[in-house]
Amino acid sequence: MKIENSISKSVAQGSFEETYLEEGFFILSYKNDSNAIEIAERQIDSSYIQFHFCAKGQATFVFNQGSYRLPILEDTSLLLYNPQRDLPIHLEVQPGCMLISLVISLEKFHRLFSQDASYVTFLSEDNRDKKYYKDGSITPSMAVVLNQLLSFNLNNSIKPLYFKGKAYELLSLFFNRSEDANVEQCPFLVDETNVAKLKQAKDIIIAQMAEPPTLQELADQIDLSLKKLKEGFKQIYGDTVYGFLFDYKMEVARKLLESGNYNVNEVGLKVGYSTASHFIAAFKKKYGTTPKKYITEANG
Repeated sequence: MKIENSISKSVAQGSFEETYLEEGFFILSYKNDSNAIEIAERQIDSSYIQFHFCAKGQATFVFNQGSYRLPILEDTSLLLYNPQRDLPIHLEVQPGCMLISLVISLEKFHRLFSQDASYVTFLSEDNRDKKYYKDGSITPSMAVVLNQLLSFNLNNSIKPLYFKGKAYELLSLFFNRSEDANVEQCPFLVDETNVAKLKQAKDIIIAQMAEPPTLQELADQIDLSLKKLKEGFKQIYGDTVYGFLFDYKMEVARKLLESGNYNVNEVGLKVGYSTASHFIAAFKKKYGTTPKKYITEANG
């Protein structure tokens, strides 16, 4: 009862970012950057299988108007499937939580595993008409793919293609027979400790974005060599440490400008630019327009 009361006091409505991959297959992603619990909803009918991955924080799935609650914690996954009834997503997302969901039709999923359906338990003849639920841990190799999806910063025109490749990779890892066959291209990332250290590095530069540490200071703080920090960070987040930080700072700046609560100089200072001219140049490099013009267009 306490949980329900606390939820009702500070709840905001949010929405999934949805990427269509192909017929019967799409990705939902969600980041709660606010200080309140957010509710995200999406209608899903009984012909779809849902794979949910919590990369950070935690959330709770709510079914049957609140009569059944299913938590998903950091570094865990949930597979949900019920051919007997629709399973619409109603998700209570805690502050700081990041999730990726793959939603794929049963028909398409069957085709993927048509050569080896016996391996996937819920595709067997005995189980295919029964509801299915499975939770599990996110392996280091899956964590790499999830972070690449959440930190996507390439040209938007290739986003569907990039996400499609990563979605198939994630499904492959989810059903991988050998949990040891992880991240061949970067073996040290198989070590969960190293993955955790690189996540810590990302959290440090975000927390200190106005005055970030040097790469060597950062490497010392997380107890990794400079080489492993550089290689591992790029492997997980798809960019260099400072490249990632630049994109993050510009995204924060954009949201602050849209809020209307700060002028250009104030926003620049908040994200670490001591002069307005440097901030304006950086913003224009990222978005192709000046902060002032962006505000005008956003409010127009």
